[in-house]
Amino acid sequence: MEIYIKNMVCDRCILVVKEKLDQLQFPYDHIELGEVHLTKQPTAQQLQALKQELHSLGFELLDDKKRATVEKIKKTIIQLVHGSDEVKMTKKLSVLLQQQLQQDYQSLSLLFSSIEGITIEKYLILQRIERAKELLMYDELSLGEIASKLGYSSVQYLSSQFKKVIGLTPSHFKQIKENKRRPLDKVSG
Repeated sequence: MEIYIKNMVCDRCILVVKEKLDQLQFPYDHIELGEVHLTKQPTAQQLQALKQELHSLGFELLDDKKRATVEKIKKTIIQLVHGSDEVKMTKKLSVLLQQQLQQDYQSLSLLFSSIEGITIEKYLILQRIERAKELLMYDELSLGEIASKLGYSSVQYLSSQFKKVIGLTPSHFKQIKENKRRPLDKVSG
């Protein structure tokens, strides 16, 4: 059995949830972003206690299968953009999501849009721009290297998307660094 947890977007989140599960003596054997694989069915009291504890930490226990599917889509995109050193878009996002979630992309797209209020593609763009902001703030890579690292076909394409989303060019953003980054679970339209 699995339970799904909203706002688990990084390895630190996994550690925090693991610590809480251990404190509550919850029966699990594996934790990954957004999911906990249980070894046995928890009691209603255990689930309620977990729900309250997670809520106090900024997480949410998902009861709804549709919301859990949306979290899996987000998790896949976050891992794609933030999980590796380079974004490798060797497959179309639609194909990748279909393979990961074993569902038709059009169904996934409609579900995501209805719950999140933005398209999957827009969410991917927002995540890529957030990663670009992070890399710009580190000031270690050129804009060309950042574009390449994030899977953009050109610096111009990255720059135009960046300006459309942030309202500033990457160079201007880099100069002022006032438009600080947002937590990954707060990135949305």
